[in-house]
Amino acid sequence: METNPYAAPEATVDDLRAWDAQGLEERKASRGKRLGAALLDGVINLVWILPVFWGAMMAVGVNQGIKPAAPMVGLMLLGFALLVAIFVINCLMLHRSGQTIGKRMLDIAIVRTDGSRMSLPRYIFIRVLPVGLLGAIPYVGGLISLVDPLLIFGKDRRCLHDLIADTIVVDV
Repeated sequence: METNPYAAPEATVDDLRAWDAQGLEERKASRGKRLGAALLDGVINLVWILPVFWGAMMAVGVNQGIKPAAPMVGLMLLGFALLVAIFVINCLMLHRSGQTIGKRMLDIAIVRTDGSRMSLPRYIFIRVLPVGLLGAIPYVGGLISLVDPLLIFGKDRRCLHDLIADTIVVDV
């Protein structure tokens, strides 16, 4: 049989949807990787938070007539532009691969418990929003905000937001 040097390459691609429940269980991301990804995402958010905070601190000087307002406005606009950029990048990455910037850096991703891709609306409205709203309730919110990450120490290694959204975090 002749081989065609111009033929398309043949490769077997391992897809998350092809993994069975046992395969997903074995590929769950470690607690350390999940913590690292959360910390990296927090550091990345400092990129927009610091200019906004610095601009807000300058606003105090502007109100007292000590400093001109132009640098304060520029810093605030820069911070908000960076906020929008990071938000859009994270949304695109979550939609395409189930990863935030921090998760991509540590090679982990969010998937449904059946191995299928998690949609962006599911991430926002089922994984993030309910826990965020519960966390905003006085007194109860503090407890929810504590219980959410502590559930990762359970046998399933899933936080409260994972249980609500029927998701798991796996190594990719």
